[in-house]
Amino acid sequence: MSPAVPSSSGRSTPTAVLRSTGNEDVESIALMTRVHNASPSTVDLSRQSTRVDEAEGQQPRSHHKFQPSYSSGHLPHTPPPHSEYYDPYAPYAPPPENQWQAPRVFVERAVDRWTRDGKPNVGVLQSLKAIALSSTLNIFLVFLPLSWVAHFLVKANEEKEGAEVHPWEMGLVFALSFLAIMPLARLFEYVGQQLIFYLGPRSGEFLIITLNNVVEVTLSLILLSKCELKLLQSVLIGVVVLHLLLIPGASFITGGARVGHQELHTHSDEMGHTLLAIGVLSLLLPAAFFSSMTHGDNITSPPPMAINDASRGMLLQISHGMAILLVIVYIGFLIYSRKPHATDPEDHVIWSGEPEINQYIGIITLAVTISLMAVTAEWLVSSVKFLEEEGHINQEFFGLMLLPLISFSADGFVTVIYYARYACRHLFGEPLPPAVIAQAQAIDLSIQFLLFWIPFIELCAWMSGKPLLLLFDIFEVSLIVSACFVVNYVTADAKTNWAEGLSMVVFYFMIGLISWFYKGQMAVTQLLSCGTVAAAVEGGGTAHH
Repeated sequence: MSPAVPSSSGRSTPTAVLRSTGNEDVESIALMTRVHNASPSTVDLSRQSTRVDEAEGQQPRSHHKFQPSYSSGHLPHTPPPHSEYYDPYAPYAPPPENQWQAPRVFVERAVDRWTRDGKPNVGVLQSLKAIALSSTLNIFLVFLPLSWVAHFLVKANEEKEGAEVHPWEMGLVFALSFLAIMPLARLFEYVGQQLIFYLGPRSGEFLIITLNNVVEVTLSLILLSKCELKLLQSVLIGVVVLHLLLIPGASFITGGARVGHQELHTHSDEMGHTLLAIGVLSLLLPAAFFSSMTHGDNITSPPPMAINDASRGMLLQISHGMAILLVIVYIGFLIYSRKPHATDPEDHVIWSGEPEINQYIGIITLAVTISLMAVTAEWLVSSVKFLEEEGHINQEFFGLMLLPLISFSADGFVTVIYYARYACRHLFGEPLPPAVIAQAQAIDLSIQFLLFWIPFIELCAWMSGKPLLLLFDIFEVSLIVSACFVVNYVTADAKTNWAEGLSMVVFYFMIGLISWFYKGQMAVTQLLSCGTVAAAVEGGGTAHH
């Protein structure tokens, strides 16, 4: 794995390096021979951990198998076994003698990494300065108090007797809240990148992916609490389609405009294709079951009779069971990625560099940012229903396109800035260096959202007594299946280019065009009512408590 290219902003970002042991490991061969009952000529020193003190100028080192004909320039083609014990904070530590020692060793090394044992920590003022200067989007934080003020003014106007709320007032609340969430989403990404230094590459990458889904999950939970279940379903599908088409497509266009093709990271390949396909097809199964139940030849009663509380109860049982099974799949993936096989080529790759913020300041920043974002998202969601009714905009368009775009607004702004910088440098003869590594992290976000967050929201609805189903209408299922097909086809050869990125973006706008006119499937809407299905059928729509 090649070292990561430093960011154009000059900030310190984690860089992958290889570490190699020297001849000093020969003294530990006798111990390793007794532990593994092997000869000195074939003993594996990969579990011998080394520690690099960058302050003393020592060179990075990577593991190898000790051989009599060892050459310092030789690196093995495959990483050594048992490399899950490898850690730079455990110098020359022998491997655990039995499996019961492994958890203790893991905890000890995790604590050493978190506390940066033996290394200076970042000060509080330095951390706050780094956070403040982390992105130009922080300027948009001025919209945070403005959105709150606008919300409370509109609320006070609603409480006045005989007062009427105008659409432009709720539109102002929506716009200000939308702009206020942009810098908060960017802070999630920055703090997550900095916490990699304290958590390690695998746990840090999982944290970054999770934080990038926080905005969408918060919106979903707010919609769940308000029992806007059909809008919630549209948002869930819209988020996945956005992360599969628009975000990676824009990234491929931005990064591949001046190179023949870009290489995708290995984590976007075979395993990602499998998980993505499982997540998407799991949403197809309930739709196929419901379609056969309402239109099959073996149904004894007329199709309208299938839309009742009994059928919804059956579909709820199916949804709850599938949610649990999807979580099991994701947990298995996490275990596999945390303890990979011995032949995993990234087992002995670690991160180097120095963090810009203190780990505790990072945790506090995340807590404060999540709290502010949750409240601001509440104001945004409260204005959506009013705009939907007064602006005569389809609920499907709000859910599939508009609300999911909140998570892309920050990245979209950065993309516009990138093109502006590129145009200026091109005019003045100082072009930016092209990127050869494509950024496809959004696909990983979709995988986590499909396999964990959608089942998690389903289980939250189960515990709160909300009749949320994993039954999506046929149009939404078609969207997510087609998006999965496009992404898997584009990334099949682990290469991409700007033309493929353009195709993905155009296909996303095709979906948006059709969503503008789509009204939704009435049968699914009635099954998602928070009241009885019979009341929803009689009312021709959704019944609430």
